[in-house]
Amino acid sequence: MKNNLASAREWGVRNFLSIFLKKYDIFDMVKLEVNNFRADGLILDIGGGGEGVIGRLKGSQVVAMDLCKDELDGTVNGAAKVVMDARHLALPDHSFTTSTAFFSMMFLKTKDDQQRVLEQIWRVLRPAGRLLIWDADLSERSTNKGFYFVRLRYRVGNFEKETGYGAKFPAETRDEAYYIQLARQVGFHHLTTEKVKHVFFLDFVKPE
Repeated sequence: MKNNLASAREWGVRNFLSIFLKKYDIFDMVKLEVNNFRADGLILDIGGGGEGVIGRLKGSQVVAMDLCKDELDGTVNGAAKVVMDARHLALPDHSFTTSTAFFSMMFLKTKDDQQRVLEQIWRVLRPAGRLLIWDADLSERSTNKGFYFVRLRYRVGNFEKETGYGAKFPAETRDEAYYIQLARQVGFHHLTTEKVKHVFFLDFVKPE
């Protein structure tokens, strides 16, 4: 009986992997150091549920916002948690000094959705506030598969974890230039770009 159960489980795993590999374009593993950054006031972390990377880095300074309550409930760090749609932030104007998006913009299905989120971030940021985005470069699509999966081994301080983020390929090509243009249309100034293989970090500021 045990052998039959083990064989069934093994078959299930193989079947799942076969379907997964057919459906997803799986990117090479990237080692990513999530460096500390200066933030003098509250930080709004867009899509801050799940692993809660920014909350792990900045603790009680962070307000982790996520549309999914289960994602927030599973987050263990010092951040405050708010269930909310980033396209319609029920937050006061100029109430944050920094906003972050750690591999969360990729889950917004359309360019219009991303534009609305950036407009909301602009509204709640104070003058001279910063916007920090970590995301994936999707400009080099090597297959005709409909979905992609980004593999990471990230380090925050002494904490290190291997993870992955998957989504459907968007209609448009999304790379660092794409996000820079979107942010500029809202009014942000681009400060710096850092890139490791197909993963990038963008630093923006809202002018005073």
